[in-house]
Amino acid sequence: MTHSRGKAAEAFLFLLLWLLPAAFLSVFFVLPLGRIFALTFSAFIGQASPLQELWQAVRRPLGFTFYQAILSTLLTLLMGLPMAFIFGRYRFAGRRVLRVLSTLPFILPTVVVAAGFNALLGPRGWLNLLLMDWFNLPQPPILFLNSLAAILTAHVFYNLTIVLRVVGGAWENLDPRLEQAARTLGASGWRAFWEVTFPILRPSILAATLLVFLFDFSSFGVILLLGGPRFATLEVEIYIQALQLLNLPLAGLLSAIQLLCTLLITLAHHRLTGSQRVQLAPRLQGEGLRPAGEWAEKFAVTGLLIALTIFILSPLTALAVRSVTRLEANRGERTTVQSGLTLDYYRELFINRRQSLFYVPPAAAARNSLVYALETIAISLGLGLPAAYALNRGRVTRRWLDALLMLPLGASAVTLGLGYVLTFNRPPLEVRSFPLLIPIAHSLVALPFVVRTLRPAISAIPPSLSQAARTLGAPPARAWLEVDLPILSRP
Repeated sequence: MTHSRGKAAEAFLFLLLWLLPAAFLSVFFVLPLGRIFALTFSAFIGQASPLQELWQAVRRPLGFTFYQAILSTLLTLLMGLPMAFIFGRYRFAGRRVLRVLSTLPFILPTVVVAAGFNALLGPRGWLNLLLMDWFNLPQPPILFLNSLAAILTAHVFYNLTIVLRVVGGAWENLDPRLEQAARTLGASGWRAFWEVTFPILRPSILAATLLVFLFDFSSFGVILLLGGPRFATLEVEIYIQALQLLNLPLAGLLSAIQLLCTLLITLAHHRLTGSQRVQLAPRLQGEGLRPAGEWAEKFAVTGLLIALTIFILSPLTALAVRSVTRLEANRGERTTVQSGLTLDYYRELFINRRQSLFYVPPAAAARNSLVYALETIAISLGLGLPAAYALNRGRVTRRWLDALLMLPLGASAVTLGLGYVLTFNRPPLEVRSFPLLIPIAHSLVALPFVVRTLRPAISAIPPSLSQAARTLGAPPARAWLEVDLPILSRP
């Protein structure tokens, strides 16, 4: 009787684990998008031949979305894989600092990144001003903004850390003795890599590739700010149709196409990484790292690390210097620019010169950002922890729940916002009177990252630890608080 009660309690606990995140996603993701999709398809029902017109409206943004996402992903891998090898195999000074520095672009707002590249490579960017001054040029020689090159560069800048973290982390945990054993048996360096190292790293490389492609596919701010109106992806076209042309049916259709593509990418990610995973024995952190050996090896490693540092810091440094520099062209001379240091731009932050109703003081903006961030962390952890446990324990629910958790990454923010306005328009969940909807919307995007961070940590906890605590008389809640939680809390 006691054993059956324990089984029933465990089954009920598992039900709650996946029911909480599933209910959250159903209410705050599926329901708003369902409202938009219902409006979309009801508008197209009864039309004579809408397919040809719809295809003409969808063909160009859909094609360019795939085109730029593929190019951006290939360039990110081309630059990220050598860096992942360096971080996963070598020990060098400043390794931790560079690892943190590589994460900085991923957390920066799109406006900041666009302003940084504009300050560096824009018409009045530092590099153009320098070349115009040296060679007495009448026009900026580098036409970077509103180009495909700007989009691709910004995407690599943003997503490089994904390859470094995912592939570099797997490479670091890979036992170098496997490749050494192959070399001992007579295999060359390349053969040992392709037949031993690469098959083990393949799931991590595929996971990073699909994740980078997903972010490039759903990119919005980079395309809008750096690409200009000529380069319209699905997300930008949704924004134009919904907010500028007020064509909600077409915007909803584009969102449905984007969501379907995201679902297919997510299922491919789950299938490829789940079916080809190689289990290795746990190893100490940094055990396989070694310093660079010969001078050629040191030269290559140092050169790549310097290139990474310049690539990350140059737009941010250009923006920081530009914020304290006033640029003024002499009257009648387009090529001569006088510069001087100033703090006027920082003083203007605290002055509402135009008496705008939308002006927010910097202190209030920082406070709002901090409050929203803390609320997002609380919601994401509160839902991500049970979701990670549910994905680790349930085999039947794992596939569809994992795919459902990834869907918000590919959903259009514009469409989701319109869905919130249309769905939550009555108390108590009213957009204007319920500010918690903002961190809830942020949590939809943060939840997949929380789950994917916690799942490996949870699966690495030996079940014998909690079983021993329960054998000694600790209830399940106390066993989790004193065994699992301290392990998960470690950095």
